[in-house]
Amino acid sequence: MFPTRIEIIPSDGIVEKVQATVPLSTTLTVTCLPHHGIARTMEASVRLSLLGYTVIPHLSARGLENRAQLSGILRDCEAAGISEVFAIGGDGPLGAGPYRSSLGLLADIAEYTGGSITAGIAGYPEGHPSVSGLDLLDALLAKQQLATHVVTQMCFSAPKILDYAALLRREGVELPVWAGVAGAVPRTKLLALATQIGVGTSLKFLSNKGTLARKLLGPDKYSPETLVSELMAQPNGVSGIHLYSFNRLDMPIWERNDLPDPDASEAATA
Repeated sequence: MFPTRIEIIPSDGIVEKVQATVPLSTTLTVTCLPHHGIARTMEASVRLSLLGYTVIPHLSARGLENRAQLSGILRDCEAAGISEVFAIGGDGPLGAGPYRSSLGLLADIAEYTGGSITAGIAGYPEGHPSVSGLDLLDALLAKQQLATHVVTQMCFSAPKILDYAALLRREGVELPVWAGVAGAVPRTKLLALATQIGVGTSLKFLSNKGTLARKLLGPDKYSPETLVSELMAQPNGVSGIHLYSFNRLDMPIWERNDLPDPDASEAATA
């Protein structure tokens, strides 16, 4: 089974819900949504880490008011045993404080912690609505010395994810790539929540009646099983699965035991 991280939204009661349904061995990432703010992200992250989970809080560069706030967040992370964060630019053209993108945030994280806290960064297999493809690539090249891996925005096509990982390798981005995959969720909930975490653009096809949409959704629900199987069949393409759960933790992908073993697939093609 691929390494799998589960992304959760720090809504009311999420800590108790995770504790009741998710094994302690599961790595969790905690979003930082504009209407929640970093305080809620850190509160949930610290509580879950103290319960024994491996937790990765999202830090929004444009959501940070000053460097002192970042320093305090990093101290809280270290005190709670959190050793990794996910650095994103965040919404809005201008920041609330000194950071305009995640590059400066990454540099300060490295400086303030001396490398004791690492950081992942975002990638966009289907592009970004407001940033050109070349600018996205240049940004990754500039950030890769300060980051440990790339997590892709939610995508529903294994070929696009694998092509994206191959493109990064050709262009000199050597960071491991984690595939962003939506968890099993009703279509209506997926459509309603997607824009809240910034993936509305990649979900346009869900509103269509094309073959791909019917294949993925069935009558009323999306399931990631086929996509994950296709990614696992190419073990050299991505390093793991970043599962967007939308807080639907009742049907976690890690409980399935009928997906191919990537080690077996690799051995078969060696």
